[in-house]
Amino acid sequence: MNQLTQKLGSGEMLIQEIPYPQLGKGMIIVKNHFSIISAGTEGSTVSAARKSLIGKAKERPQQVKQVLDVLRKQGPIQTYRAVMKKLDAYSPLGYSCAGEVMEVGEDVTEFEVGDLVACAGAGYANHAEIISVPKNLCVKLSENANLKNAAYNTLGAISLQGVRQADLRLGETCAVIGLGLLGQIACLLLRSSGVNVIGIDISESSVYTAISNNAVDLGLKRDIAGIEDRILNYTKGIGVDAVVIAAATSSLDPINFAGAIARKKGKVVVLGAVPTGFDRDPFWYRKELELKMACSYGPGRYDLNYEEKGIDYPAAYVRWTEKRNMEAFQHLLDTNRINIDYLTTHEFLFDDAPKAFDLVVNKSEPYIGIALKYDVSKKHSQEKLVVNKSVAQAKINVSFIGAGSYAQGNLLPNIPVTDKVRRIGVMTNTGTTSKRVAEKFKFQFCASKETDVLDDKTNTLFIATRHDSHAEYVIKGLQNNKHIFVEKPLCLNEEELDIIKDAQSISGTALMVGFNRRFSPLSTIVKSKYGSAPMSMIYRVNAGSIPADTWIQDMEIGGGRIIGEACHFIDYLTFLNGSLPTKVSAQALPDPNGLNDTVNILIQFENGSTGVIAYYANGSKELPKEYIEVFCMGSTAIISDFKELKIYGKGKATSKKLFNQNKGQKEMVEAFMNGILDKGIAPIPMNEIYAVKVHHLKF
Repeated sequence: MNQLTQKLGSGEMLIQEIPYPQLGKGMIIVKNHFSIISAGTEGSTVSAARKSLIGKAKERPQQVKQVLDVLRKQGPIQTYRAVMKKLDAYSPLGYSCAGEVMEVGEDVTEFEVGDLVACAGAGYANHAEIISVPKNLCVKLSENANLKNAAYNTLGAISLQGVRQADLRLGETCAVIGLGLLGQIACLLLRSSGVNVIGIDISESSVYTAISNNAVDLGLKRDIAGIEDRILNYTKGIGVDAVVIAAATSSLDPINFAGAIARKKGKVVVLGAVPTGFDRDPFWYRKELELKMACSYGPGRYDLNYEEKGIDYPAAYVRWTEKRNMEAFQHLLDTNRINIDYLTTHEFLFDDAPKAFDLVVNKSEPYIGIALKYDVSKKHSQEKLVVNKSVAQAKINVSFIGAGSYAQGNLLPNIPVTDKVRRIGVMTNTGTTSKRVAEKFKFQFCASKETDVLDDKTNTLFIATRHDSHAEYVIKGLQNNKHIFVEKPLCLNEEELDIIKDAQSISGTALMVGFNRRFSPLSTIVKSKYGSAPMSMIYRVNAGSIPADTWIQDMEIGGGRIIGEACHFIDYLTFLNGSLPTKVSAQALPDPNGLNDTVNILIQFENGSTGVIAYYANGSKELPKEYIEVFCMGSTAIISDFKELKIYGKGKATSKKLFNQNKGQKEMVEAFMNGILDKGIAPIPMNEIYAVKVHHLKF
């Protein structure tokens, strides 16, 4: 199936064939009939992508700062890979569409095949022929719904959330600053609820459009003389009860103008992208105005439990969620309470989508809403997509399940290019990533079905997905007699671990977990010096804080940071002292969010060694992340962030510095591949992997 994509680096926009989307739990597959281009949000994204690197940097100073931070901490090679991964990636566009349900996933009961639906969400409701969308980002439509108008779903919900934030009553007056798509819809919603609407814009044509289509009671161009007096007269000397700012500008004029025309104790709602550094006097301070922000489609937005897991908020406590906002907007359309026919000024066939964006970027003619129309008679294959010509099988035939940032930066570049290795297939959760990875790293095909990468052509499987799916794919891979490399953690619970252990014993194939740090050149120096002598070890990890609402903190998906990451450090200490852990205890710092990701872990080993892992999420990000001390036989070795090693003994300390931070990713992949080529075994023994994971799961 085809999807519109753009490269952030070059700005190249094209419609390309990508794999059919995956149908996950709580998801539905939709064939698009129409999608809507958001000239503001998408237009700025496309414009930025077409600029030079310097132009991009000027528009995104915060991202430039992040790049410089990575450069300082990890060195130029890792920084270059991270930046190029972003610039070379295919980015999907679109976030508002409507179409027909083709398939429903597990745990979906409210939709059936053949239903008409409207969809929302960046990354889901794309400009694509076929999309996969979570059930809470879809709403069911009536059988006779106008799908072109219904495709304004996301924009309608965003506007409605802004109107709700204004919290106006029948007969009150609201000024809407900015009469683009969001502003026009907000005006229509306000008027339908009995509010008097004043529409204001710098564009005379936008004002005229709102007036001629009965979207406003009074339309005014921003620069007309005496505009504040006209608004004051219209409101009988009171001022407007609320202002909704739907403009997109870097100017402070909208926020200050809102303060000038609002009544005392009025409300100002920021719906568009405008700065909020208003002048305190004379209006905001004296009028005691209330400034409110409208968060996208409404409650539930950016909530992983709501959007990805499909867990709804009770209506008694959260009356208007993002989905219920979408349903309310669609009801207004279906009952003709609002008429948005006039908003679609341009309609393009999907195949001509790049021309539509040229219109947006170049502003070659006036426009409001731009709809893309799809060929719904077209048939779509779910077969794997061949990207590169098939070649003869080799001793190692590699496929990937999951190929996100870490895999693209640290695993894929280190797969050797030799006659002994072939790259077969890649499957990720998005078709754009699958296609790009297959092209860039010369895989034969990309796919959306796991059976395609578990077939007989593949004998070595890399798994780099979210943590909750690791065990499932490892077990399936072992049951299909594949050598397995899986990113940490191996699994999230002991039941999964026991199944994996049994499956590996039966298959006899290699199982490797991505414990890269033991392969760092500095680590091997320390190991060679001390062998398996009893030692005392301290591993301090300045992990830094991660918000509670990210997927890795979710216990079902990521397992939490300690389950997700601490196994790295238990394995590392196991490697250094050369014996298995026998006992583990831990104490976490009390956390009001219940994250428990600042913790001290004490480990005892078979040979008498002891280790302390100090994993801290409450420190300064300016401090290097990892620091290791090893005390053994009157000597002390210190590794600082895998860039410098110092060994103290008798006499002068010896040291070794690396130009770039090296955590052993390249050496790890090489060791895994060489182990398979040599004897078909993994470089980390299974008893170590099992012992580390058993004790890791105990805290």
